[in-house]
Amino acid sequence: METQFLLERITLNPDICHGKPCIRNLRYPVEFILELLSTGMSSEEILADYEDLEYEDILASLAFATRLSQVKRLETVLA
Repeated sequence: METQFLLERITLNPDICHGKPCIRNLRYPVEFILELLSTGMSSEEILADYEDLEYEDILASLAFATRLSQVKRLETVLA
């Protein structure tokens, strides 16, 4: 599946989840999907627990994370 098509499933809406990147304007932030995957849940388990999600939403979350990680350089910022 083409990455650009998947990324279109990621929405930014200031009225939903404080503007965090979400799945299709639903209240599922991308970070939530990634967190579920990082705990070892399979795509099938996630889809069974959250019926309004689709497999492509999980792929979109991974594609979004991949894009975010494609940086040239990280800088340390002191507070």
